[in-house]
Parts: sequence; structure tokens; C-alpha cells
Amino acid sequence: MQCVRKKWPGFLACLGSAFEQSWAMALWSSLPWLIGWATLTMMGPVLAARVLYRAYNVVVDKVFYNDKALCGKVIMITGASSGLGEAMAHALYKRGARLILASRSVDKLTKLKDTLLKSYVPPELHMPSVVQLDLEDLNNIAVVAKELIRVHGHIDVLINNAGISYRGAVVDTDISVDIKLMVINYFAQVALTKALLPTMLERGSGHIIAVGSVQSKLAIPYRSCYTASKHAMQGFFDSLRAEVADRNVKVSVINPGYISTNLSLNAVTGDGSTYGNMDATTASGMKPEEVAEQIVSCIISGYEELVLAPLSHRVAINLRTISPSLLSRVMKRRAAKQKNLYASKDD
Repeated sequence: MQCVRKKWPGFLACLGSAFEQSWAMALWSSLPWLIGWATLTMMGPVLAARVLYRAYNVVVDKVFYNDKALCGKVIMITGASSGLGEAMAHALYKRGARLILASRSVDKLTKLKDTLLKSYVPPELHMPSVVQLDLEDLNNIAVVAKELIRVHGHIDVLINNAGISYRGAVVDTDISVDIKLMVINYFAQVALTKALLPTMLERGSGHIIAVGSVQSKLAIPYRSCYTASKHAMQGFFDSLRAEVADRNVKVSVINPGYISTNLSLNAVTGDGSTYGNMDATTASGMKPEEVAEQIVSCIISGYEELVLAPLSHRVAINLRTISPSLLSRVMKRRAAKQKNLYASKDD
């Protein structure tokens, strides 16, 4: 009997310890569900409001706006020779816009021009203009812009679409690559905008479109200088929008997710060489024609900002504000999984 009494406290202590451990394990295993529940509780009303607002805007667009609003508008598209720029050229030309197609490759632009003329009978027929524009040559951008104003008189809509992507680790990336990305993706967009902005302000009319990326709002590993350039673009055009609002000049930022184009194929790596690979995420991305139609709607309706991305990307963007530490943990895991793809072979 005494033996049983001596063992009884030990049994209770063991039982208590087991209960604590099982409770801790249960809590730990339930943590993702708890975080998900808390996130949905906080973000649910916000997301629902945004969905309703978006649906309202779509209805308003259908009722009060139509494609005829673009007839005769002078619209300049940079990076028009391929991908999203080419898709926008098709979407805008068939609606009667007077297009200025800009890119480094005049040959590709000329082929695009011929294709447009053969493919459509727009409500107003205008011959697309082809302009060679090298965004790395910052000193020549203002010269090109001045000539365009002389020839066309004005530009109604500027679509800053051209850009270049990047793949690599920060530690392996030469500073010249960072500079190249900032020049093409940011400084060139700013230079062209500043060159055309004065005539828009004088006329009291104009619309500037900046095609950014989800990475304008969300940094991911092994895209450092690309993300930095898109963050800079977002900040500049947000500031510009506020400054020119009282002069009837609109500024819109379009931030799409992955688009099925050659962006990853043409991306540069840490040493400046071409990446040359089609990422699975890019290959399975949105069709450029679909994104182009959304941008056309933005031009017609005047949306100030548009995020064209799956729900998971939108949640991550909101998570950056609500719980940055949780998003940081997610990105660290992503970096660890992708390290072998981008890290130096000497590591």
C-alpha cells in the first residue's frame, strides 16, 4: 500500500508532463490554422470590399465607358516590339488609336506595324508610327520626345512598358547590373515621363501609365535589383499622381503578376549575361492579351492602380503590411529552396 502511495505522485507528475507536451504539440500543429483564421478575420472584410468595389467599377465601365473613347488618341507604347507591349498595340490599334510604337528594334516594330494594318479595320484608320528608342541612352530620350511632339503635336497617353528582368544572388551580382536595371526600369521611365509631361500640363490633359510588377509591392529573393527598380517606379509615379492631380493629368500604375512572355529568357544574371531560361512561373503566367485588355480598361476608366495577380499574390502583398515577420519567414523558406538555382557554384 505504501509502495502504491509512493508511486502515485510520480504517476501524476508524468501524466501532467505528458499533457503539457501533447498540448504544446497540438498548439504547434494548429498554429498555421490559427494564423490563417486570424488573417482571414482581419483581411476578409477588406478583400470583400475590394471585390465589391472592383465589380462596381466593371459595371460602371460597361455602362458609361466604351472603346470609342480611344479613337484618335495619340498613344505611345515603349517596349512595343514583343510581349505585353505588342499585345497592347493590337488592343489599342483595333480601337482606332494613333499609335507610336517605340523599341530598340525597328525591324520588329515595322513587322508589327504591317501586321496591324493587315489585321484590323479600326473605326478610325491611322498609320502607326515607328520610333527607335534605346532606354539605356538616357541623354537621347529627351531628344526623341521633342521630335515626337514636333511630329504629332501632343501625346494623350504614355505607356511606360519597356523593362528588363534579372535572376541572381546579391552577393554574386556586379554593381554594373544593378545600375543597368535601375537605368532601364526606372531612370529611363522617369526621363521619358519628364520629357512629355510639360505638354500634358500645358494642355490640361494626359494619362501616364507605368507598367510595374507585383514586385513593386512585394520583394522576393534572387530578384533584388529588379525588385528595387520596380519599387522605385511605384514610389515615383505615386508621388507624381498627387502632384499633377489638379492639372487634369492622370497617373496609373499597373502591377501584373507573371505573364507568359520572354521576360525570363531575356533577363540578365549577376555577371550581366543573359539568363536564357523560361521559368515555369512565367510559362504558366497570364496571357499578354488578357493583361492588355485590362490595361485598355484602365486607360478608358482612369483607374489609378491595378494589381493583376492571383489571390495568393494579393494576400502576400497585404500580409506585408499586416504581418511582415510572417512574410519574411515565407521568403526565407523560398530563398532556401531556390538557393541551388541562383547561388554561386563556389559556395
